[in-house]
Amino acid sequence: MHHQVLLVLSLLFAIGLLYILSSKLRVSFPILLVLGGLAVSLIPGLPELRLEPDLVFLVFLPPLLYEAAWYTSWHDFSRLRRPILIQAFGLVFFTSSVVAWVAHLAGFPWAVGFLLGGIISPPDAVAASSVLKGLPVPKRAITILEGESLINDASSLIVFRFALAAILTGEFSPGEATLQFVILSIGGVAIGLLLARVVFWLHHHIPSTGAVDAALTVMTPYLIYLLAEQVHTSGVLAVVAGGLYLSSRSHEFLRPRSRVQASSVWWTLVFLLNGMVFILIGLQLPVMVRELGNVSISRAIGYGLAISALVIVLRIGWSFVAAYVMRISPARRRAQPTPPNPRFVFLIAWSGMRGVVSLASALSIPVLANGAPFPERELLLFVTFVVILCTLVLQGLSLPPLIRWLRFGEHEDESEPKQRDRLERLLARAAVEHLQQRYARELAELPAFARLLEHYEELAREHSTFGAGRGAYGEDEHARRYREALSSITVAQRAELLRIRHHGTIEHELTQLREDKLDLEAARLEATLR
Repeated sequence: MHHQVLLVLSLLFAIGLLYILSSKLRVSFPILLVLGGLAVSLIPGLPELRLEPDLVFLVFLPPLLYEAAWYTSWHDFSRLRRPILIQAFGLVFFTSSVVAWVAHLAGFPWAVGFLLGGIISPPDAVAASSVLKGLPVPKRAITILEGESLINDASSLIVFRFALAAILTGEFSPGEATLQFVILSIGGVAIGLLLARVVFWLHHHIPSTGAVDAALTVMTPYLIYLLAEQVHTSGVLAVVAGGLYLSSRSHEFLRPRSRVQASSVWWTLVFLLNGMVFILIGLQLPVMVRELGNVSISRAIGYGLAISALVIVLRIGWSFVAAYVMRISPARRRAQPTPPNPRFVFLIAWSGMRGVVSLASALSIPVLANGAPFPERELLLFVTFVVILCTLVLQGLSLPPLIRWLRFGEHEDESEPKQRDRLERLLARAAVEHLQQRYARELAELPAFARLLEHYEELAREHSTFGAGRGAYGEDEHARRYREALSSITVAQRAELLRIRHHGTIEHELTQLREDKLDLEAARLEATLR
């Protein structure tokens, strides 16, 4: 027991070091974690760590999906629902079918081919968002990739489930499979929305603190996932639907302090879960090699590389065909008069990194089928591992130079600094109008109210001036210097606060509360200076 705890703590420490190293090397964090896990797995004498499927589906997957859904804009998701659904459902079924056909040509049974297709067809939600984070890509592309990755886990797991049932029972009915797919999907969404309403009611009507609210947000995805699976619907779609619903109404049931506490809790939780997931993928190499048994490793690598190339090519072909087929109808052309940008479509096509859901699905294949060894189980596991490595490492490492080569410019999206200034200007104007309408008498009689109005009027003028003074390549120097001055003020105030605390002239609780406010202000200013 002590050795296991020490091993987990060592992995967490390694995750922290690799995170710092990824920032220095400018390499995506998940990629470096997988490579680090591979390197660690080669250390002689290290205990073998096997990634249990239940650990992924019950411990890792619900909170990671929920967090991704929470930070997905429902407005953007709804606006881009057509390409998202075409990728999430159409591409998964297309990839599964073609992989099954190719595997059948190579001598695999049809059901085993569909099983492999269901395993490797879904790109990973965490990998896509993590690899693209901070890269200069259109926001629309990130929305499509994240939306696709949120849903395609459900569609791929459904393919996997039916293929596995066909192998175990020897029977498969397309009509029954289609009906079950509809029930699983619609039922999952319905359960997710129903439970989200229950959680909303609990937050809204039961008196609580910020710590209790934060704890309840952590319990929510597990509650939704477990109950949805218990009634035999899609737990993945239930968590995604619940997360989208609750995030869109979080302002109605979470107080500001609760949101701050919950954000801190979730940032730490997701950081640790992501780190453990990707480093455990790398640590599976000895398990995969041992599982091969009598299968030739050269044959297994050959199959893995061939299937990896196949899924990459299929995604590229599907993405381009789907992008232009969607414009066949006149109504669609009127809604989107400009044709798809080939650079944008290629970015979507190349960002199909596989991840932990594929590996967990492969590991959940039973050892025996009807009393006999499961057909080609060892080979399926190794091929899945190779596909994850090829797509995550190869495509992930190639994305930064690819994006530079594609040259997405300012015209793709309104620049972030301009949007930030526009937002601040609108909020300042809203504050000015509110003060003038609700506090007209106080503005005329009390100097404090007059100074408050002047403050927001100055903010509105500031962001109008700075927003107009920017060139095509970044912020105006005066705006940056102004924000640097505000940031340095918080540093000076913190130094004075520490001096006051050291002398003990003011109660510790008061200085602690003031320090919390300084932390929030410093974090806000740090975000504007990036």
